[in-house]
Amino acid sequence: MDVCFFLENGVNNALDPFRSVKEDRIYGDTNHKVDVYVKVHKNSPPLLCMDLALSQSEVIDPHFIWIGPDGHTLKGKNYVNLTAAGQLTLLNFRENMSGSYTCTISYRAIRADMQADLQIFTTYKFMLYAYRDPAHTYRICVHFTTKGCGLASNEDFFNELMKALNNMVSHLACHIVESSYKCYSVKRPHQSLNDELFIIFQVNPFGPGWNTKCFMLNDDCEDVNNNRIQKARWIIGEFFDKQQDTLSQDFENIPAIHYVDHSFQATRLDSCHPGFGKNKLIHNDCANCCVACEPGTYSSSKDVICQPCTNIRIKQYGATSC
Repeated sequence: MDVCFFLENGVNNALDPFRSVKEDRIYGDTNHKVDVYVKVHKNSPPLLCMDLALSQSEVIDPHFIWIGPDGHTLKGKNYVNLTAAGQLTLLNFRENMSGSYTCTISYRAIRADMQADLQIFTTYKFMLYAYRDPAHTYRICVHFTTKGCGLASNEDFFNELMKALNNMVSHLACHIVESSYKCYSVKRPHQSLNDELFIIFQVNPFGPGWNTKCFMLNDDCEDVNNNRIQKARWIIGEFFDKQQDTLSQDFENIPAIHYVDHSFQATRLDSCHPGFGKNKLIHNDCANCCVACEPGTYSSSKDVICQPCTNIRIKQYGATSC
C-alpha cells in the first residue's frame, strides 16, 4: 500500500508514523512510493532522500541525484531548494509541477578492517500532487405561507425578498443567483391545508467587487472566498431565524405572506477550479481536495470531476481543455 501525506502550508496533516522523528520532513520508502499532496502556491515540505532507518545510521560519502517528472535532474532549477544533504523542497508549487520525483542516494559501506568497501545505491520515489480547496456556494430553501397561489403579490414578495437578501450580503461581495419559487398546497400534521411558496436560491461569492477582496494576493483565493461565503450564509440564516422569532411573539399582526417555522435549509455545494477535480478512488486520502487533473483528463469549468479526454493526448497535470 502506498504511503500518503496531506500537506497544507508545509505542514504534514496525515497520520505520520515518523512524526516523532522529524514532523516537518517526509522520508522515502524502499518498498513503495510516497504520495504527497501540496497546496497550490505553497512550498512542499522537505523531502528526504533516505528512509527512516537510513537517516538514523552513519552514512559515508553520500551523493544524491534528484530527477523530476520530466526525467531531468533538478539540480540548479530555480523552483527548488536542494541541499547538500539531499533534502528537496519545491517552491511555489503549481499544478504543472505534479508528478513523480525520484531520488537515488549512493554511499559507501566500509568493512570493520578497512580493507574494502562497497558502493550502495538506493532509490526512492515520491508522487506529488497539487491541490486546491474546493470553492463553496450555498443552496438555500425556505417556505412562506400565502393567501393563494394565484396572487400577483407572490411575485412582488419574492422579488423584494431577493433584493433584501442581496443587500444583506453585498458588503461581502456575495450575491444571490439562480433564484426561483413555486407555489403548492401543503397539508401538515395537525394543520389545515395551506398554500405555500417554496423558494430556492444560491448564495454565490462572486458578486460585484469580489476580485478586490483578493487584491494583492495570489490568484489562489479559495480561502478568502470561502470565508466570505460562510459569513454570508450565517447572515442569511440569522435573518430567517429572526422571522421565526418575530412571528412567535406577535400573533395578532401576522402578515399575509409569512415565514414557515423551521423551513430554512442550507446545503453547501462544492466546485473545483478549472484543471482540478475530486476523485475519492484515486485520492482517497485527500478525498475533499480538488486535485490537479491527471494526464489524459481535464476540467474546463468549475465542476468537481476531471473528465477523460479522447480527442487529444494530454501529457500534463491540470489540463483545462480537451
